[in-house]
Amino acid sequence: MRKDITIAAAPRATRGKNEARRLRVAGSMPAVIYGTGKDPVAVAVSPKEVSKILHSSTGHNTIFDVAVEGGAGEPVMIVDWQVHPIKGGLLHVDMQRIDLDKAIVVQVPVHVKGEARGVKIQGGLLELVNREVSIECLPNDIPEFFEVDVTGLGLNQAVRAGDLTLSASMVLIEAPDAVLVHVTALKAEAAPADAAAAGPAEPEVVKAKGKKEEAAPADDKKKK
Repeated sequence: MRKDITIAAAPRATRGKNEARRLRVAGSMPAVIYGTGKDPVAVAVSPKEVSKILHSSTGHNTIFDVAVEGGAGEPVMIVDWQVHPIKGGLLHVDMQRIDLDKAIVVQVPVHVKGEARGVKIQGGLLELVNREVSIECLPNDIPEFFEVDVTGLGLNQAVRAGDLTLSASMVLIEAPDAVLVHVTALKAEAAPADAAAAGPAEPEVVKAKGKKEEAAPADDKKKK
């Protein structure tokens, strides 16, 4: 989804771990811009501005502009990023240039709406099987999400990718029979084995507490 956002980027002349550390200390981070037949460009961008985009409602499907120092802004999408394993901050980001006149493949989130009849009345369990769906469309037609109404969904029924309503330039890439959400029966607890079939139970031997029985005295030797 296209957003009216522009992020400033500064060109990077050098690469490597030392340069990356220097950028992060200065409040920036390394990034790469590539795609549409042009040469990749190494730049530095603000991790805070990129993080805001990733945590927005459109997430990594957001199309925004990047303006490299001395140049005009061009539309891009975030296609890959690295996060610090402990602190959670962004370490690096890859951005792909987008041709607004060419269709692209994206993963769109699936949101569930309503309370399924199979859960409310029939005691089933609602399970979201696929949280995203692959479609192809023009960049400006990327939806924020697909909403699936499960109100009428009964026990052992499902909503599949082919049931989604597509508009504009959208084409389904996901397999049409891929299950998005379904209602399943709760698993019954294993019933105990039939006591009659198992045979009579062995009596439990209970040992008396206290001193051990003394050993019986040995037989006296026969007198000669």
